[in-house]
Amino acid sequence: MLASLKAVLCLSDPFDACLWAACACAFWGMMRFGEVSVRTRASFSGILHLKRSNVLSANDLDGVPYARLDLPAAKTAKPGEVQHVFLNAQTAGLSPLDALSNLAQVVPAGADDPLFSWRDGRGEIRPLVRDAALQRVNGIFVALGLGNTYGHSFRIGGASFYLAQGVSPEIVRIAGRWRSLAYETYIRAFEQVSSRHMADLPLPGTGAA
Repeated sequence: MLASLKAVLCLSDPFDACLWAACACAFWGMMRFGEVSVRTRASFSGILHLKRSNVLSANDLDGVPYARLDLPAAKTAKPGEVQHVFLNAQTAGLSPLDALSNLAQVVPAGADDPLFSWRDGRGEIRPLVRDAALQRVNGIFVALGLGNTYGHSFRIGGASFYLAQGVSPEIVRIAGRWRSLAYETYIRAFEQVSSRHMADLPLPGTGAA
């Protein structure tokens, strides 16, 4: 679904470039959609929402590039606590690092402007509004016969993908900023990983695999 979305979006268009960056970051960073968007244009606050200055690009100990988003506020954070979202390069053209780089080129903005922002026909910077973003996404998905999605789908979808690929649940928990393993109760995530843990187990005394 993520690949299908990107294939339809026009990444040279300011709104679509912004939307793609938000969706890619929400999925791979297991972020709540409210962390990449705002309720209304007027509700953006630099104290609560991501700004362009909240992005750090660096290389890890192996020299692999990554990005860190410093969330000024989060649902599970204490007042004044900054939470970090770590984004890594991904294959198949779906990398959030590439999406952020494209956004910076298509929609240049100041350090205090919203991270996920676009410019309207008058050149004014505008934050990504949740309802408008999901309307665009669902318009594409419905046209492709993929049904509707919801803001939380990106966060759970990312966790489901990592778990299905064999990433340690504890790593997923830490990266997704869950305070417990409660996220594992999501059926979709369990369905995709259950066979890795429960299928083809050896019978007692047989040694069969």
